Amino acid sequence: MLDRGFVSPLTHQEPTPIPDRLNPFESMMKRFDVAAEILELDPGVYEYLKTPVKQVIVSIPITMDDGRMKMFEGYRVIHNDILGPSKGGIRYAPDVSLDEVKALAAWMTWKCAVMNIPFGGAKGAVRCDVTTLTKIELEKITRRYTSNLIDIFGPDRDIPAPDMNTNEQVMAWIMDTYSMHMRRTETAVVTGKPLILGGSLGRREATGRGCMIVTLGAMEKLGIPPQKSTIAVQGFGNVGSVTAQLLSEQGCRIVGISDVSGAYHNSNGIDIAAAQQWVGKHRTLEGFKGGEMFSQEELLECECDVLIPAAKENQITVANARKIRAKIICEGANGPTAAEADPILNEKGIIVIPDILANAGGVTVSYFEWAQDRAGYFWTLDRVNRRLERMMRASFDAVYGSASEHNVTLRIGAYILAIDKVAETLKMRGIYA
Repeated sequence: MLDRGFVSPLTHQEPTPIPDRLNPFESMMKRFDVAAEILELDPGVYEYLKTPVKQVIVSIPITMDDGRMKMFEGYRVIHNDILGPSKGGIRYAPDVSLDEVKALAAWMTWKCAVMNIPFGGAKGAVRCDVTTLTKIELEKITRRYTSNLIDIFGPDRDIPAPDMNTNEQVMAWIMDTYSMHMRRTETAVVTGKPLILGGSLGRREATGRGCMIVTLGAMEKLGIPPQKSTIAVQGFGNVGSVTAQLLSEQGCRIVGISDVSGAYHNSNGIDIAAAQQWVGKHRTLEGFKGGEMFSQEELLECECDVLIPAAKENQITVANARKIRAKIICEGANGPTAAEADPILNEKGIIVIPDILANAGGVTVSYFEWAQDRAGYFWTLDRVNRRLERMMRASFDAVYGSASEHNVTLRIGAYILAIDKVAETLKMRGIYA
């Protein structure tokens, strides 16, 4: 049985999990199991909620620019659709696995539930290295992948969005391919599109803006004024760079940033606008003169008030968790903290704003985009940002309340909130058989 004795909801220690093999689906399930035990989830409901509704693997043959035929493999996992049509990004990566996609799809289910968005969770991927592909080859892969999944996708069924190594252009190709098959223009089949094709203002910055909102919420709980705070951001892609920019505008001092080329530290504060301009010109931070170069490990372990891992999964593990010196971790990436690291961070009293809350700004504004496409009426940027802030703050308060009620961490509080919502909806709807 779990120890239910009261400790602060921000520092309660969960039971020590079994050694984590850095499998993202197993990592997700360990948190799920803790929340399910607290909720005393019915065994049948437990099995239903942990099992993806649908897992699809497709072969993607294309003719390369040099005339060779080459095969790629694509995935689409629909984890759950109890709350509404499934929603989730598509990533292109050479090392992506079905287990990774299953974990990401499940996280999307819990993320939508935490945010009170009427979507279920899904995720897609293609095993490919975008750095070796021409634009024409990338378009062929995208269109064939979409064609293979034409009976899966749909504005009332399953709605893709951008993820790692995909962007507005890839979404435009998906929308066009789907529309050609349907014989009508169907803008609501994807989100994260270019504005000219029915995209939403504020969508590109949404995930970073959401991270900023909940980070400020956690800082307020600890009594840390933004003007006196220090921030380190791992990952300087869209999420990390926007989060850094927006927190800098709030008066926070960004002391560390990194990307695949390396990490940079400046105790006096990094000029984020200059860093963004450098990346815009050189594609990476390599050669950036605004800070002293140091290792990725040193960035994660540097002294700061807030650490924002916004790169990839499993960056904080049992190997480095005891060396983390931040007071708050805001998970801009999906699954950046391995399950085995959770009790170590809890023991150190570090607040972890979990990914299913911290980076939910993206799916929230994707929901806005979908709603705007279906209505044919588009909102101002101010309206998008105001509604995003209202929803993020409400969800942060709900997660904090759940953690307080059950005497657990914010992560487990978020899982309890999400699982309970989906489970209750399932019971109300019943099982069709």
